[in-house]
Amino acid sequence: MNNVAHTSVLFNESIDALNISADGIYVDGTFGRGGHSSAIIEKLTGTGHLYAFDKDPEAIQCSEALFSGNPHFSIAQRSFADIEAQAAQWGVLGQVDGIFLDLGVSSPQLDDAERGFSFLRDGPLDMRMDPSQGLSAAEWLAVAKASEIASVLKEYGEERYAKRIAGAIVEAGEENPITRTTQLADIVAEAHPAWEKHKHPATRSFQAIRIFINKELADLETFLSHVLAVLKPGGRLAIISFHSLEDRIVKRFIQKQVNGDDFPIDLPITTAKLNKKLKKVGKLITPTEAELEVNPRARSGRLRIAEKL
Repeated sequence: MNNVAHTSVLFNESIDALNISADGIYVDGTFGRGGHSSAIIEKLTGTGHLYAFDKDPEAIQCSEALFSGNPHFSIAQRSFADIEAQAAQWGVLGQVDGIFLDLGVSSPQLDDAERGFSFLRDGPLDMRMDPSQGLSAAEWLAVAKASEIASVLKEYGEERYAKRIAGAIVEAGEENPITRTTQLADIVAEAHPAWEKHKHPATRSFQAIRIFINKELADLETFLSHVLAVLKPGGRLAIISFHSLEDRIVKRFIQKQVNGDDFPIDLPITTAKLNKKLKKVGKLITPTEAELEVNPRARSGRLRIAEKL
């Protein structure tokens, strides 16, 4: 397990958002290196319990080092997309007081070259949150067609030059297998015709491939489709996202549940019949200037909070 430190984004705001009670039941869907989980557990006594998820085996190791034998903690090595089934297994379906997600890749994953997430550090081109599951980025690029790669770069990275970059990746891969992070970064940089100021030209491509490899948006959609069954009335949902596509998915879900059923605008329906499931708690929260000075990686963080009715 690597020992790279992780600075949690919007830390105090997200803990406050859960409105923690000492005997409550909470879920941290993205354990990471345990920053948020530690803060939640500190507030629990008696029957209070924190259940956690993480696909990353290094996160599981970290949880064992931090909380082995702690009666207030349980963790499952699986995606938060499985929250309903796992909550049923734990016996807490419909009883959870608060659920938290901190989406995306963590600092330790980015900073450990061997994980293959970073275009700045040379390492094996892997990018899997759980290296034992699915294809690595290198394995996928070795078999993917240019059209498939371009689709991923455009959809998940919002990359303007997706087709051009995808063609360059396939062409380079035909000459030499692309197995290293800096190898891919150099290919993308050379193919990219318009470098953005203060942004590496491979940023969007690496982000897109990572999201695709780990099924991040699909997992988020699945999670949201099950989360209401897990929360109790009055239970809080707090989600930090860093990617515009993630934030859009969360925002639309919350808004849909706040609005309730979609009836024709001129139909005389009472509010009670709209079947509203959530209410918003406060406005969108973004990092303060003080936080950005300490942790520039926080700049795209977005925290949205809702409460089950």
